[in-house]
Amino acid sequence: MSKIIIVTGASSGIGKSIAKHLSINGFTVYGTCRDPKKYNISDFNLLKCDINNINEINDFINYVLEKEGKIDVLINNAGIGITGPLEETSQNDMKKAFQTNLFGPIEMTKKCIPVMRENMDGLIINITSILGYFGIPYRGIYSATKSSMEIIGEVFSMELKQFNIRVVNIAPGDFKTDIISRRIDSIQNNSSIYKKDYLKSIKSANNHVNNAQSPEIISKLILNIINSGNNKIHYKIGSFIQKFSIVLKRILPDKLFEKILLHYSKN
Repeated sequence: MSKIIIVTGASSGIGKSIAKHLSINGFTVYGTCRDPKKYNISDFNLLKCDINNINEINDFINYVLEKEGKIDVLINNAGIGITGPLEETSQNDMKKAFQTNLFGPIEMTKKCIPVMRENMDGLIINITSILGYFGIPYRGIYSATKSSMEIIGEVFSMELKQFNIRVVNIAPGDFKTDIISRRIDSIQNNSSIYKKDYLKSIKSANNHVNNAQSPEIISKLILNIINSGNNKIHYKIGSFIQKFSIVLKRILPDKLFEKILLHYSKN
């Protein structure tokens, strides 16, 4: 019997790539997005579910269970970017980012756990970010949301192991997606003291995304994880320098590592 897989944020980018790749490989995939009518997708089931809305989460999970009777894999991919100097980032923007990148995925996970526990089998995959391992100027809130999700994934892994539910965190670096057009830009005004430095940093970030690899690499990794009964808790995927930066943070003096990050964030 085909595995039943949920992919949140499946209308574009990494989520769409994952959902399509898994569907092509014979799995039954249910993707979520806020407004499926805006997208012409036939490769998998794309349904309405805003992960910030508990009622929509409940309706979505109930629909999948009524149709399929089980949920084998949950892929928490839905997320939002946020940029801006910390001093000028409003509390409202911070809350939006944490709601979408942390609290929403936690609620979706909590709704899937009971049926996985009943079957004594399940897999939960959280798409986090390499930026969850260190902060970059003007992307501090984004880094904080992803760092938090890394910790949540670790704790879920330990708590759910007794029910044979595996939990995996995948931390991508830069991949070619449309995240640039969907992120929160929290710089508050054109006279910001940070504006010149901020624009330079964001131009660099945009260039990294536009010239990055295809998210299909992540989709193939996830397929391998699903098909394997022996997986790691943490995966980092991206360019060599992005993955190696995590090692550098552990071994370099703080000031030297900070200097490297400041250089990288502007080039």
